[in-house]
Amino acid sequence: MRTDSGHDLRHHGDAEVRDDGGSLVDLAVNVRADTPPEWLREHIAASLGGLAAYPDGRAARAAVASRHGLPVERVLLTAGAAEAFVLLARALKVRRPVVVHPQFTEPEAALRDAGHTVGRVLLREEDGFRLDPAAVPEDADLVVIGNPTNPTSVLHPADTIAGLARPGRVLVVDEAFMDAVPGEREALAGRVDVPGLVVLRSLTKTWGLAGLRIGYVLAAPETVEDLERAQPLWPVSTPALAAAEACVGPRAVAEAAHAAHRIAADRAHLLAGLARFAPAGLRVAGPAQGPFVLIRLERASAVRRRLRELGYAVRRGDTFPGLDEEWLRLAVRDRATTDGFLRALEQALEH
Repeated sequence: MRTDSGHDLRHHGDAEVRDDGGSLVDLAVNVRADTPPEWLREHIAASLGGLAAYPDGRAARAAVASRHGLPVERVLLTAGAAEAFVLLARALKVRRPVVVHPQFTEPEAALRDAGHTVGRVLLREEDGFRLDPAAVPEDADLVVIGNPTNPTSVLHPADTIAGLARPGRVLVVDEAFMDAVPGEREALAGRVDVPGLVVLRSLTKTWGLAGLRIGYVLAAPETVEDLERAQPLWPVSTPALAAAEACVGPRAVAEAAHAAHRIAADRAHLLAGLARFAPAGLRVAGPAQGPFVLIRLERASAVRRRLRELGYAVRRGDTFPGLDEEWLRLAVRDRATTDGFLRALEQALEH
């Protein structure tokens, strides 16, 4: 287990498509393409007439609770899952937090900003980046893990993660991409039998609402109260509350389930295309189960730059603890976009 930093924890995929990257085909950001859908945009727009009033999150909170079969006391609405990481870092009195890497770097960044010394458990490529519970220190009183994990796209068994629970330990599971997994298998959202469990969900990835900032926490009532006290007043805007209520309703849940199957098919198409480059040394982490895949190849930095010249943005991997400059993350897109990317990748590898 490591405690050093040494990585740019605040680098995220959107940096690849800002400024001069705005015209690139985006395989760097893990937001589902062609979102938000028209019905959701119209629903959000209809909420604008209520902007003069202070936000009232009760209906959205009740809708999230209903979606997961939980009492409302176990739900906290947040300005995206990223805010939840900040609240956890500031509100919880922990002595030895541990983050399982490679994974989304914001949890560690938030903990460090709050003055914590953060331990790292680095999962290994040779193990398929699968969780080894024995690698997590017994005295860790906060453990953070993503499922499916960004950027490895590994889906850990729910029972394996639940097995990390201990008396006096907070177990934080980032399920920001779980609704992109068919059947949400291995989800812990809605479980009340795992002590210390905190599940984070984001509505920005599947529904294309990164600019609106909406997510939520599922946890024991006392944990929700602690986090809520650390929030500013009215932390979630009226349009974001309208989006939350809509995105956890039966229609949206059914649409997300359909999209998850389409993503799985599109991912299979991408993986089949990437397999052609195995003789060139390209390796895929996995098996991938999220809406993105992680690949390793020599000269990855040069390949990424060449792909930009060819019109495609991909996510560098070296900012994730446990990875280096040989890794790239690719968002799953429709088949036509993937085919264009694969042609560009072939050119980039020949360059």
